[in-house]
Amino acid sequence: MANGSANQFLGDTPGRVIVRLLVLSFAVGILLAFFGVEPWEIIDWFRNGILHIWHMGFAAIGHLGHYFLLGAVVVVPIWLILRLAKAAGGGRS
Repeated sequence: MANGSANQFLGDTPGRVIVRLLVLSFAVGILLAFFGVEPWEIIDWFRNGILHIWHMGFAAIGHLGHYFLLGAVVVVPIWLILRLAKAAGGGRS
């Protein structure tokens, strides 16, 4: 049963899958070499993309903090003035 599960997961027998992957890897390697692409360039491109997304995420958090601060500079003084005015008017709701 374990062999059937492996075949189901891989889509075929392990030997055939390995042969297909080797042939496909060779064909794609020829194509990429034709265009002058090196394996490390692909790895660096992927790594830089992940880092860029990571840094954008932290930049977005920084922007959120900036927006909160910007809004608070306006909202908190208005709230404080309204609370003081309400307290001076006798505390009516």
